[in-house]
Amino acid sequence: QLQFVESGGGLVQSGGSLRLSCAWSRFYLDYYAIGWFRQAPGKEREGVSCISSDGGSTNYADSVKGRFTISRDNAKNTVYLQMNSLKPEDTAVYYCAKSPLGRLSLEPADFDSWGQGTQVTVSS
Repeated sequence: QLQFVESGGGLVQSGGSLRLSCAWSRFYLDYYAIGWFRQAPGKEREGVSCISSDGGSTNYADSVKGRFTISRDNAKNTVYLQMNSLKPEDTAVYYCAKSPLGRLSLEPADFDSWGQGTQVTVSS
């Protein structure tokens, strides 16, 4: 039962930028922290960033700090991930999900209602 739809992925050169969007259709999701995760081929899914329900608090993985920015617009039912200074190691499928307990965690096990993901490919 999908609740999120990710978009905005694509092919970009190293050093380039992309903005991912995570949209949802159920109003009650406005009350949840939302996280972005990624999974590269042959690797486990890892947390990238998350944002509190009101957008006032955020958390980032060390690998993306200073390069990625998470934000949300509850009026548009959308969470964004602005990705700058992209590197080939950022190549992965990016997913969003909600935290049922409202934790600003980067652990996939703390999240549910995963979308189908959007592919990001960074060429060197």
